[in-house]
Amino acid sequence: MTFVLIKTIHLFAAFIYGGFLITDNLFLSKIKFSFSEEEHQKIRESFMKYVRKVVPPSLLVAVGTGLYLITQVYGPIGPNGLTWFQMLLGLKAFLGIWLGLRGGLQVYFKIQPLVFKGHQLPFAFVLTIIFLSQFMYLPVVL
Repeated sequence: MTFVLIKTIHLFAAFIYGGFLITDNLFLSKIKFSFSEEEHQKIRESFMKYVRKVVPPSLLVAVGTGLYLITQVYGPIGPNGLTWFQMLLGLKAFLGIWLGLRGGLQVYFKIQPLVFKGHQLPFAFVLTIIFLSQFMYLPVVL
């Protein structure tokens, strides 16, 4: 029961974070072509004042619950090494931890990233995590 509850919380938190990245990359970035620079800034700031309250905590919840879920499903490493599932889950964990560290450092410690300042790379990481989650369960024999 605890696993299902934490997995549900994880999915909701990930949807909030991923939904923001989808909205920002696919829609908000395009409004600058329809409005003046001043109007664009007003619209974006209006949106972002609500985002700043919800998205960073959601990201940290997604990472924290994801770390718990990994401890429950990773399993032992067999004599033949990592399984397909373990390799893809490890990659997902790496990407998720990177997102969490980047977001946490940026929002809570005001440390701005040196490179990849926009939301395109996090968006690509979220898409990669989504696709990896679909391929993890394929019965691949290595």
